[in-house]
Amino acid sequence: MRTTLTACCLALVVLLSGCAGVSQSEQVSPTEAGTGTGTEAATATDTQAQTGTASPTAVSTTDTEASYTQTPHMGCQPGAIEKNGTCRVVTNGSNAEIFSAENLSAITASNTTINGTPGYLARPAAEGEYPAVVMIHEWWGVNRNIRHMADILAGHGYVVFAVDLYDGRVATNSSYAAQLSGEVRNDPDEAVAKMSDATAGLRERSDTTQQVASLGWCFGGGQSLQLSLSEADLNATVIYYGTLTTNASTLERIDAPVLGVFGAEDRVVPISDVRAFNRTLTELGVEHEVYVYEGAGHGFANPSGESFRPNATRDAWEKTLRFLNESLRESASAS
Repeated sequence: MRTTLTACCLALVVLLSGCAGVSQSEQVSPTEAGTGTGTEAATATDTQAQTGTASPTAVSTTDTEASYTQTPHMGCQPGAIEKNGTCRVVTNGSNAEIFSAENLSAITASNTTINGTPGYLARPAAEGEYPAVVMIHEWWGVNRNIRHMADILAGHGYVVFAVDLYDGRVATNSSYAAQLSGEVRNDPDEAVAKMSDATAGLRERSDTTQQVASLGWCFGGGQSLQLSLSEADLNATVIYYGTLTTNASTLERIDAPVLGVFGAEDRVVPISDVRAFNRTLTELGVEHEVYVYEGAGHGFANPSGESFRPNATRDAWEKTLRFLNESLRESASAS
């Protein structure tokens, strides 16, 4: 079972934000997370509460098709949608500016295809072998924000391939984003096939260690879960507020370990689904970490809308970096 350094992470949040009045949420056991009896923070709007971890178990991956239907929704918190039905898209690198991106390694990046799947590849410039990450975009597509996040993660020593499920198209308004994401949801097996091909292609590259994780936000978070449930051979799965399935017979195929990041005020992925997801993984014995941030809604790690929570975003990113390091580097060294 993983150990979470709640107090240290909280101190990091306060240090980076320069804000006072942040109170610590309690760590919640898997049972409490499943039944909703954990204590919530009284005043914090950005703090986090862990909703549980479980010990690892062997899981099978035998299904190449999409395993559940993702719920269609707007790509932002319902309350942040403007009266004309739109919500804003990140059009610059502001999302990456809140992350601790100092002392990063030099990188190279280019638009390319891996095993037939188009996308944006970022990797350390220095020769060597690195763990890999399949990064999956929000419903906007592979825009500047996603590319910037790929660059940052590559600077931490990963070969990052941001898969393009829209074949080069990028949305700058919500109606077009809904159209593009709808096309993927209407043919989920094709998306799974593209991501699976990219995963296999990353393993075959001479500059990777053959350790591969998936990571996605919102629309991409749901796709990250879909990929993990497929035949693709992943070493870890990261889901930021993606649509979930809670079916045990489906989740027994997931590639462990799993990191889930969610907002307590999310009205797209409700806390009841998160608790059920956490509870099912616990019952299955799948190693996982699930974090719920108090006062945070859907899309809280994206600064383009009213749901943005910088403190929670920083904390979640630190947890993501630690999780990837443990899953792709430390676990590989120990085996």
